[in-house]
Amino acid sequence: MPQVFSIRRPEGESTGNWDPQLVRRVQYLPDEKELIQAVDNDLRRGKIPDNAAKAIADWGRQTDFLRLYQAAYIGVHLETDTHLHAHFAGMAARTAYWLKEFFNIPFSFTAHANDIFVPRSFAIGLDRLVDAASAVITETDYAANYLRERFPGSAAKIERVYNGIDATNFARANFDAPIPLILSVGRLIEKKGFTDLIEACRLLRDSGREFRGEIIGDGPLQNDLHTQIVRADLEPRIRLVGSQSQEKIHGRLAAAHLFVLPCVQDTAGGSDNLPTVIAEAMAAGLPVVSTSIAGIPEMVEHNVTGELVPPNEPRALAAALERIITNLPRARQLGARGLEVAGEKFSIVTSAQSLLGIFNKLRRPDSAPSIA
Repeated sequence: MPQVFSIRRPEGESTGNWDPQLVRRVQYLPDEKELIQAVDNDLRRGKIPDNAAKAIADWGRQTDFLRLYQAAYIGVHLETDTHLHAHFAGMAARTAYWLKEFFNIPFSFTAHANDIFVPRSFAIGLDRLVDAASAVITETDYAANYLRERFPGSAAKIERVYNGIDATNFARANFDAPIPLILSVGRLIEKKGFTDLIEACRLLRDSGREFRGEIIGDGPLQNDLHTQIVRADLEPRIRLVGSQSQEKIHGRLAAAHLFVLPCVQDTAGGSDNLPTVIAEAMAAGLPVVSTSIAGIPEMVEHNVTGELVPPNEPRALAAALERIITNLPRARQLGARGLEVAGEKFSIVTSAQSLLGIFNKLRRPDSAPSIA
């Protein structure tokens, strides 16, 4: 079984729905003060290689110094000389980079949307991570091709593995509500396109259509979106219901008529890549309306599992919503095919087997990967 390390402890999030066997295996790194003290003690005792000690001393307290300390700490606590996999091309991948430098342990990492499209500037940037890694995994063909074009010398080691979900966890939508429920879920940030959704709902209301709308999630745009709803006189037809548990989200998916997530590219150039919540809506048997951006067309096939519209076009979005809420047989048909695709394309078993195949090709004999 692999060792699992976590740089941070979850805050304000229940672990009740997580696999208890996995939760028990997670080794949380100490907080900053305790971490530095532990590594300094190991340095004095000679437990850390000389090259690592020199790198830590030379780096000092410049930006991202904790990644070096985290790498030194994990290296001392590894049970085997193994392969490392980091999820997200951020702190975890940069820590894995230094583990390779210090302990000569190969690593791979999974790169998600902002990791790829708007990577932050660090001394160990995305270019150095890609160059140093044994494999780079991302969620969509769109993102994989983007990385291959940007880093042609590393193209052969860039892999695509779709996010996986357990479709058996979701109750099926029954479409029996007398007023159609239009549901969306996501953090209240620019790239989710909720401003366009509210405007589309205003247009839908002005056309005389009956519907209810719920947006589940919280975030920095909550006040702005609430003001937009009030100014459009959409209360109480559209509600911002805040963050909800996974159990409650599953219940709202089952009660909905369709799911919508009108993703856009934000002002920094970031966008969603493969929103897992779309796969979850498909697993509930819902038709999905979204935009033709990044990897979303790999999830939603136009007129097969839902509808795709151009980003930043509320009028086109409103028309797509109207076509679905006014045609119940078509909504059921789109949702049924989406359920099939969720099981075929986004099965957690398929995703796990794909990852395991990559790890098996990379890892050293008689070792199991560690996960940071």
